[in-house]
Amino acid sequence: MPLKITPLPLPGLVLLEPRVFRDPRGFFFESFNATDFSRAGLPIDFVQDNVSRSARGTVRGLHFQRVPHAQGKLVRVLDGEVFDVAVDLRTDSPTFGHWHTETLSADNARALYIPPGFAHGFCVTSPSALFAYKVTAPYAPSAEGGLRWNDPTLAIPWPIAPDAACLSARDKEWPAFSKDGL
Repeated sequence: MPLKITPLPLPGLVLLEPRVFRDPRGFFFESFNATDFSRAGLPIDFVQDNVSRSARGTVRGLHFQRVPHAQGKLVRVLDGEVFDVAVDLRTDSPTFGHWHTETLSADNARALYIPPGFAHGFCVTSPSALFAYKVTAPYAPSAEGGLRWNDPTLAIPWPIAPDAACLSARDKEWPAFSKDGL
């Protein structure tokens, strides 16, 4: 089996662990295989690939796209390590407002599929990280949304103190999470 697919506690959120072939030269693994994804009921219609490099302590997120531009994301780390977070924002979901975290790294080769309707963010825990993600819908500035990364209602156990986090000006201004809607 080239890909281990593990459903996580939030419906639709899936951890993907490829079979990694290592030898003295390095390693090889399939980062995406449409047949495996289709068999698992995951989307194969990704329309855009994105890459970011960030330094230790950088927090990106918590970002999302509103309907009708909501994005599913397949995220992984190509170099370094991140603390990755997905928050269920689907108001009709039994896990609305719940979050899940995973450590994604170049060493563990794990990926996370985050379905539409989730906010997503990460914190770099290595000296730097090269982060790659595929999305199921193009970025639409008019549909962009976000939540305060360290919102006390969500109480995500980020691995960094608020005063040590490196955030964009936009990420510093996102509103708090509200059970009454976004």
